[in-house]
Amino acid sequence: MPKILIIDDEPDVRDIIRYNLAKEGHELETAENGLEGLKKVQSFRPDLIILDMMMPGMDGVEVCHTIRSNPKNNNIVVCFLSARNEDYSQVAGLESGADDYLAKPISPRVLVSKVKSLLRRKNEMKAEDVQSGIQIDRDRYVVWVEGKEVVLPRKEFELLALLSEKPNYVFDRQLILDRVWGNEVVVGDRTIDVHIRKLREKIGEDCIKTVKGVGYKFVV
Repeated sequence: MPKILIIDDEPDVRDIIRYNLAKEGHELETAENGLEGLKKVQSFRPDLIILDMMMPGMDGVEVCHTIRSNPKNNNIVVCFLSARNEDYSQVAGLESGADDYLAKPISPRVLVSKVKSLLRRKNEMKAEDVQSGIQIDRDRYVVWVEGKEVVLPRKEFELLALLSEKPNYVFDRQLILDRVWGNEVVVGDRTIDVHIRKLREKIGEDCIKTVKGVGYKFVV
C-alpha cells in the first residue's frame, strides 16, 4: 500500500490525518518537526508527504527544499497542508518543489480525495518513467537518466521536454522549430540535428528516433 508521511507540529492535526488515511489502507508515519521529518524521509521512504508550512526550527519550505535537493527523492509527492493561504505562501511552497498546496481547515473527505488524486498522478508518472528510464522535471529544468542527474542546456532541455510530451508521436521539423526556437534566428534544420545528437549523447542513443523526411519522436 502507498506510504504516507505526515510532518506537522500539531498533534491533533497529525492524529486526524492519520486516522482518516489509515481507513483507506495507507501505511503511515508521522513527524512533529522538520528535522525528524527529514530523517523519516530517508528511513521510511514515503510515496507522499503531507507537510505543514509553519513549524518551529525548520519551516516547511526549508524542509521541501532539502527533500528536493536529493535526486533520490524525485518520485516522492509533496503536498503542503497549511493554515497560511496567502498567495505568497502558496507560491513559496510550490516554488520550493511541492506538487500541491492545500489550506487548513480541510474536510477529511476532500483530503482523502486529494491524496488519491496525487498518488494516481504519481503512479502514472512512474509507469512512464519505468519505460523510458528518464525523469523530467519541467518546473526546475532537471533531468535524471536511470537515477543520475544530467545537466542540459536550456534548448536541449526544451527539445527533450517537447518530444516527451507525446511519447512515440512524430514531431515534424517545423513544429519543433516553432515550439523550441520560436521567432529566434536559427540556422535551420541543422540546428535541430545538432541538438538531437547532443541529447542522444547524454540520455542514450535509443531514446530519440529519427523519422526520415519528417522529424523525430521520443520512444518509450
